Amino acid sequence: MFGKSFALLFLITVFTLAGCDSANEATNPGPGSQDLSASESPDVDVSLALTSAQLDWVGQQIFRNECAGRFQCLVHWNDGEAFPSLGIGHFIWYPEGVEGRFVESFPALMEYMEQRQVNIPEWLRALEPFDAPWDVKADFLAVDDSPRLAELREFLAGTQGIQAEFIFRRARRSLGQIIEAAPGERRSEVASRLEALGQTPGGVYAIIDYVNFKGEGLSATERYNDQGWGLLQVLLEMSGSPDRSALVQFREAAGTVLTRRAENAKDPIERERWLPGWLKRLETYKEPPVFKISE
Repeated sequence: MFGKSFALLFLITVFTLAGCDSANEATNPGPGSQDLSASESPDVDVSLALTSAQLDWVGQQIFRNECAGRFQCLVHWNDGEAFPSLGIGHFIWYPEGVEGRFVESFPALMEYMEQRQVNIPEWLRALEPFDAPWDVKADFLAVDDSPRLAELREFLAGTQGIQAEFIFRRARRSLGQIIEAAPGERRSEVASRLEALGQTPGGVYAIIDYVNFKGEGLSATERYNDQGWGLLQVLLEMSGSPDRSALVQFREAAGTVLTRRAENAKDPIERERWLPGWLKRLETYKEPPVFKISE
């Protein structure tokens, strides 16, 4: 599956701006590629295409980032959190009655799997309402070695490709919204930075991973001291320096944004335990030596 070279099309043009914010024309991505295009508003059209091999590589990178590739980590409950995280992207799943500030993503993943007619475990499909069935971490740990959780991990291990596709589509759908959410005078700048990142496999991986990792930056609840930490905030923080690649600028800006989040957080766990891991994750935002762009 990895034998094909990395062929990528990522173009952004916003019709109402003089600059290029999204792509309404895409070259043929070739056999084995997925042409995933969407128009998120009358003014923004965003296109993104990856081959199946490229998408598989991105999914494996995200799995390593979130779980170090460990099977047990496919269903996990982190210290300091009020919810479990599942799958290669550590998708958030809130227990009943929990209203968290972070965007919940596991139910949306399950809806996508339903649409793709994936064989979902019956007990999972039967949950009503579809909330995490453990109220607190202690309840989860009490059944961590149960047959039901073993089945859930096996299910998530066997659907990694679908999960990667879901992550990819979420990132792709968000790009037009992110451009529109930028301050009016900076929309062309944000679009240009997205376009520059999209020219290399490492840049596309960074976009996809960061949206899965820290979100789009659009949710009003994902703020500390009125400052967000999603993809939009990183794009706005980028220096635009011509002597450094877009990916280097993105990595540095993401470090600034995540450090600011940790400093603004009330819980010291973000500064003392989480921030070092976040910054280490950003170090993976590099160009993979085995892939190259081809027209």
